[in-house]
Amino acid sequence: MIPGRGKNQIMFTRAIARKPGKNFAQGLTTTLSEDPPDYDTLVKQHKAYLNVLESIGLEVILLDALPDHPDAYFVEDTAVVTAEVAVITNPGAKARRGEEQTIAQVLARYCKTDNIRAPGTVDGGDVLQVGKHFFIGVSERTNPEGANQLGRILDGYGYTWTTIAVSAGLHLKSSVNYVGKNTLLVTEDFANHEKLGGYKKIVIDSHEAYAANTLLVNGRLLMPAGHPGTRKKLETLQLEIIELDTSEVRKMDGGLTCMSIRF
Repeated sequence: MIPGRGKNQIMFTRAIARKPGKNFAQGLTTTLSEDPPDYDTLVKQHKAYLNVLESIGLEVILLDALPDHPDAYFVEDTAVVTAEVAVITNPGAKARRGEEQTIAQVLARYCKTDNIRAPGTVDGGDVLQVGKHFFIGVSERTNPEGANQLGRILDGYGYTWTTIAVSAGLHLKSSVNYVGKNTLLVTEDFANHEKLGGYKKIVIDSHEAYAANTLLVNGRLLMPAGHPGTRKKLETLQLEIIELDTSEVRKMDGGLTCMSIRF
């Protein structure tokens, strides 16, 4: 990870990802779909995602699937990585605990690591970095103890942090993401949230709420395909926009931010 030119911009050089397992459809999900998740389609979509990361300058470290953990390709939940330290999480869903151990081994090659310890729980999908500040969502997966542990660790490296209650969506980043130029992309639930003051906001229409999980990487916006209203709003930022099909990931409550750890 190297500093970017913009005030809140971080430039990434690497990304950790994991191959989806053939049993990925046995993972945790609250989404009801008439079409069952399809493995071959997911593999193609996952590969397209990794190809984009490589095309914009990231070295992709691709790990093998973990058969005992069908959600393990959602690697973002297992660690929160800064320029100074990688914090290994304690996932909020018991079924996902253990995924973080192999991620810790990889990150230890590149940086110092620390850990969230029980009874604290943290999912990386609840943690949004904007420059030197972190928003830490308190949700079904990230509890107050875990959020405070993470905040205390970040304090030690000169970061500031704020907890924010997640009352809609699985994770904070299901509803709020930083899209550059001091701007947050938010669902209507977070449009007027008092803890998000000081930022410009692009508010997504309710029928396109899934598009809130848009990922800013090295000056490009990766967004889920099929949300023309949100794309039109994002175009005002004058950044390159890359649409990616996430149909199978969406069936498993996932999105673009979930499938990699950028650092």
